[in-house]
Order: sequence, then C-alpha cells, then structure tokens
Amino acid sequence: MKINATDIRPGNILEWERGLWKVAKIQHTQPGKGGAYMQVEMKNLIDGRKTNERFRSAETVEKVRLDTRDFQFLFAEGEMLTFMDKESYDQTSLQKDMLGDAADFLQDGMDVVMELYDEKPISVQLPDQIEAVIAETEAVVKGQTASSSYKPAILENGVRVMVPPHVTAGTRIVVDTYAREYLRRAD
Repeated sequence: MKINATDIRPGNILEWERGLWKVAKIQHTQPGKGGAYMQVEMKNLIDGRKTNERFRSAETVEKVRLDTRDFQFLFAEGEMLTFMDKESYDQTSLQKDMLGDAADFLQDGMDVVMELYDEKPISVQLPDQIEAVIAETEAVVKGQTASSSYKPAILENGVRVMVPPHVTAGTRIVVDTYAREYLRRAD
C-alpha cells in the first residue's frame, strides 16, 4: 500500500530498495529554502543494517501489509524475550534488539501486537503509552518552579525521562513508549 512520506510513523514497515525496513525515528523538516522532507531513520529487518533517508513530502513509499497477531510478553532471559500467542498459546522467542529501545518498557503480562511476514515474526509493537513509577528524581531547586523547566528522573525499569518539577519519586506517570517522554500523571 503506497503512503505519502508525511504519513510515515515510527514502527511502520516499509519496502524500500528491495528490503524490509522498520522505521525507528522520523523528523519532519521544512527548510527555509527548498521543499519539506521527512528524515527517516530505519533498520533493515533481515540483516539489521541501519540507514537514514530523506523522503520529499510529495514522494510515496510502499508500506508493507503484515499479518498481525496478539501476543503476551512472558519473560526475558538474557538477550531473548519470550512471548505467547494469545489464541494458540504457542511460545515464540525473539532477540531483544528486534524491539529496539522500546524493549525497556516491556512489563510481565503486557499485551503486544506481533507483526508477521510469511509467518515469521519481524516486528513487535508495544502500546503507545505505558504507566511507570519514578524510582528517583532530583529535588526541586527553589525558584525553578516558575519556569517551564523539566528535571531528569529514572523510572523503575531504568529508563531516564524528563519530568516537570512537581513530580517526585514514587509517583506513577504515563510515558510515551517510543518518544520516551513524560505525558501526564497516571490516574
């Protein structure tokens, strides 16, 4: 299925230069001179190579249609992650690097969507947002609360995010899984 370059999102699988590529990061750029473009960081799903490509806004790319199945994350053992098919209860083990940085946010029992190409798993999508607890953060510096500055915090899973000054250790927050950004306090 052809999509415009401006519709490319992290997690998309693209068929490009006779290979399957997973989009890791995107940046939409509108330079003062010349046309707008999408700077896309991609990883080859077959051999693991990474590349950065520029697609003009008017360009179209082929988004690969994959079979998707619901899986549940069971456990991690070294660099291997084990998932269970929620329909057949079959277990599948994958390399941790297949998930990229998002693997840091896996939680026991988490529901994920696995994408398969010719019955082989090539991608795992976590929920866009997860709840996490802040393990430690710096104290608020007096006078700093008036500005819209953020302070570093470390979550229980070891991920470092920037949070507003009023958020303290032990607070449950909602984090964007792919951008690794604080969104709001959890209810």
